Amino acid sequence: MYLTDSQKYQLLIEISHKLGDTLDLDEILDHLLDVVKTVVDYDAAGIFVLNQDLVHGRGELPKEVIAGIARRGFDLKHRDEDAMLTFGKGIIGHVIFTGTCVIVPDVRTDARYVEGRSRTRSEIAVPIVRNNKPIGALNLESDQESTFNESDLEALQFFADAAAISIEKAMLHRQLVEKKLIDKQLQLARDVQSRLFPSGSPRIAGYDIAGICIPAEEIGGDYYDFINLRHAGLGVVVADVSGNGIAAALVMSAFRGLLRTHTRGKLDPAKVARAINRQLPEFTGGNHFVTAAGVTLYPGVDEFTYVCCGQQPPLLIHPDGSLGTLDVRGPALGIFNNVHFPTEVQPLARGDILVLYTDGVVDMINQEGVGYGDERLAAALHQARNLPADELVQGVVRATREFSGSESYRDDFTLVVIKRV
Repeated sequence: MYLTDSQKYQLLIEISHKLGDTLDLDEILDHLLDVVKTVVDYDAAGIFVLNQDLVHGRGELPKEVIAGIARRGFDLKHRDEDAMLTFGKGIIGHVIFTGTCVIVPDVRTDARYVEGRSRTRSEIAVPIVRNNKPIGALNLESDQESTFNESDLEALQFFADAAAISIEKAMLHRQLVEKKLIDKQLQLARDVQSRLFPSGSPRIAGYDIAGICIPAEEIGGDYYDFINLRHAGLGVVVADVSGNGIAAALVMSAFRGLLRTHTRGKLDPAKVARAINRQLPEFTGGNHFVTAAGVTLYPGVDEFTYVCCGQQPPLLIHPDGSLGTLDVRGPALGIFNNVHFPTEVQPLARGDILVLYTDGVVDMINQEGVGYGDERLAAALHQARNLPADELVQGVVRATREFSGSESYRDDFTLVVIKRV
């Protein structure tokens, strides 16, 4: 039958009222098939959608080309025996892949037909279109020959459009639920990761020390740590895992474990670096590397030892604003075997400021595309050199955000300030 505009409007009202606030896709489409039967009678009906266009749970892979998400009156078959679902064959597959409507007066004479039920004699199917692309089909079958006509086709297309809207609504809801679940798990991961960082600033005679790490995403691959050494010494480490996100965070956790294991009883930073470099590929599979810089300090000693593994050396700022020369560096960790990581001892006088940082600090760019850079970092710290270390850290955070005009960072931001007082 042909549907007038008034009838279409009334059907839409009826569908809306019966569905209410439900977002369950099965319930929505089952009801839609009920309403279809009041307009176009059938003996079997189904709404079929390409599996690739459905939102599947994480880790789920569709085993069939087409999914029957609402069906009435079809014979039960093992999925491996259903060529339409498994391979996208049959009249339904033809409608989905070509986007054309089909009326078959006698399925026994149509080469495209794949038997879904033994009693079917005639069939009609129209595409379900989403974003101008066929994603499914609304299909009706009858036990009588030549049951369906052009007026049924017009009516069925109206219901196919309603099905597309329903599928869109349900899929958006499913995506929102999935996103909320991922966000919740990322927040849990961030809470866990935050406990891997120092809970406060270390206390060592003659020094004022503070650090911060701000991930660019929910979790990141930057890391800093304060490690108590023998004879009241302190190790300070800043590291940056290649990449961002969850994978980088997992490698960071592995790096932390290796660092804490190998600093027990070892005072030589080069030996610690060699040990970590040897074992890190076991955790990364060769897909990530780590750049790091570390220094060792001792109370009452006016010098420090540093090692750089693929990272920029620490920044040494003297009271007059001049910069120390720290040029010793080795390769990143986890790339090359049997490499040497040189160390150097440098004087650290009263009033000096030693800065360890990742590239997320100096790579901040302003609206003109100019980078923040080492010179601005050194100037900002020197200008505020009389402030405590934790205020110097917060000052750099404010300065970089003001420079870029953004509260967020393009890369993980990690900074440790060591003042010799």
